[in-house]
Amino acid sequence: MAARNRWRSFFFRGIEPVSGNSLRLLQSGADFFPALTAAIDAAQHEVHLETYIFNPDSSARAVQAALIRAAQRGVRVRLLIDAVGSRLLPASWLESLKAAGVSVLTYRPLISGRLTSPRNLRRLHRKLAVIDARIAFIGGMNLMDDFEPVRFAAPRLDFSVEIQGPLLARIYPSVRRLWQLVQLTQLRKAETAEWVEPSWPTDGRVRAAYVVRDNFAHRRDIERVYLVALARARKQIVLASAYFLPGHRFRKLLKNAAARGVRVQLLVQGHTDHPFYQSAARALYRDLLLAGIEIHEYQASELHAKVAVIDGHWATVGSSNIDPFSLLMAREANVVVDDAGFAIDLQQRLQQAIAQSTPLDVTDWQRRPWAQRMLSRLAYGLVRFGVGLAGFGRWV
Repeated sequence: MAARNRWRSFFFRGIEPVSGNSLRLLQSGADFFPALTAAIDAAQHEVHLETYIFNPDSSARAVQAALIRAAQRGVRVRLLIDAVGSRLLPASWLESLKAAGVSVLTYRPLISGRLTSPRNLRRLHRKLAVIDARIAFIGGMNLMDDFEPVRFAAPRLDFSVEIQGPLLARIYPSVRRLWQLVQLTQLRKAETAEWVEPSWPTDGRVRAAYVVRDNFAHRRDIERVYLVALARARKQIVLASAYFLPGHRFRKLLKNAAARGVRVQLLVQGHTDHPFYQSAARALYRDLLLAGIEIHEYQASELHAKVAVIDGHWATVGSSNIDPFSLLMAREANVVVDDAGFAIDLQQRLQQAIAQSTPLDVTDWQRRPWAQRMLSRLAYGLVRFGVGLAGFGRWV
């Protein structure tokens, strides 16, 4: 009972978990795309799909085809894509969707040609699908093949969660509200279609919470969930983040955990699509390594996961990285799970990834060439300056 009460304290008012859910952990595209397309093909009433990247490749083509089939048989299909993340999607792909009856909206169309303009940084970064208000998918996977744009020998490492259960009563209104908000801000005619009544199987046993980050009432919710969990960790923290540039409070809690005997393992990118950002993140590694925190750079392929497991019971999977873009500016969605079976499954997969990674040694790290260390400090300083310009000067 004491353990159960302690885990309940890992949540806070407004983020209470819901019991009775069925969850399935999906790893990489081999699990995710067949599950998503099967759910869309089984849709009878409504499909909502949100994504940051809709990439013109074979895996995304399979999802596009499933959306078209659903719309052609009379299912209401709504697709919300991000203007920056999906900027390379050909117009012909969108036209084929619209011609079949799919409603398509673009989140925050670009105001200027500069992607780095401060007004263009608030993006739709969450990856979320809800079908018939009975099944949802939440995670880090875009509509993008595991081997695009760089072909590694192994698939991109990423995770999503298939959810059925009463948590749909919270997830479904969230996607409907965002769709309506984008319609309103773009002066689109509001749809009059009735909402689907959420439904689910009755045999679920997992407690889980739906947590979002937006620019209104939930600006810090995902960050707060992490901070509370880190503060209460007693045995082990395993955290994987594709883009890892935590703020001061987050780093302090990681170091405090290590100081009280918690084993802290961080899995970060070895190969990166943003070298400047990785260089800035590496400016933090020396301090963390000296605090006794293990850092492993993933080498088998691209790391895109945004997940964590604490004490083999608390887990989170979602779209939010541990960096200022995700935690301060973008729209994100995570599921937080209070279940030993789910947490252990995720932890075992992360340990397999850690075994394929390069552990950083604090002594060797301090001996890096002077030019590398200076470049990291410069990159970190520029990130701090940019975060300050955006109005978040206390972050790093």
